[in-house]
Amino acid sequence: MALAITPVAAPAQETAITVASTTSTEQSGLFGQLLPAFKKATGIDVKVVALGTGQALDMGRRGDADVVFVHDQAAEEKFVADGFGLKRQPVMYNDFVLVGPKSDPAGIKGQDITAALGKLAGAKEPFISRGDKSGTHAAELRYWKAAGVAAPAKDFAGYKECGCGMGPALNIAASSGGYALTDRGTWLSFKNRGELAVLVEGDKRLFNQYGVMMVNPERHPHVKKLAAQRFVDWIVSPAGQQAIAAYKIGGEQLFFPNAQQ
Repeated sequence: MALAITPVAAPAQETAITVASTTSTEQSGLFGQLLPAFKKATGIDVKVVALGTGQALDMGRRGDADVVFVHDQAAEEKFVADGFGLKRQPVMYNDFVLVGPKSDPAGIKGQDITAALGKLAGAKEPFISRGDKSGTHAAELRYWKAAGVAAPAKDFAGYKECGCGMGPALNIAASSGGYALTDRGTWLSFKNRGELAVLVEGDKRLFNQYGVMMVNPERHPHVKKLAAQRFVDWIVSPAGQQAIAAYKIGGEQLFFPNAQQ
């Protein structure tokens, strides 16, 4: 008697992955653009866990994600050097902007981020920091240090840490008449601006690079390495790069692809 042969489905681990990423990529709406295109091209589902970059990298260290897609190059390179991730690849960039009340009571408007923060440190107006070890928070602390303020939480009376994502930090700034550093992508997608406006932009130091890495399957054997590699390969491919460039809000492009092929 002939035996019926039942087709064997692809292993579940090859049809879905977890990507630890930033609140800026999620809250800006970028993944709403990318993931359907990736699913159509590969059949692979992606679960995004949106955290600050530091927390996203911690997820990767624990093996709780298959891919990390974040924006703090120094931290990313250390993640790879410590053996937690494979090759880091640049994906895209945008920039940071400093926003605050349109009336600008601290008088910081301009292009120089360190000069602006120096003025804020001597003012009484609130500055809302994410305080969450995110890529944005790490960049902010670098700018404060360059402005001569090594410990803003101690040295600046108006400094408030919310321990929250970019959207909630902007909500606090809008409701309190405060200033905040934000990535432009989240700012362009942010609806509750109130009296907030971009006051500092254009400084080359505000460049904001994003990178992607697969979590090292030798460190965490359960990592879905085939599907994870397909995601990494796709997002730096011409198709993935085109999908990033095509994402716009109000005619403005939020992210600029720059993968090095």
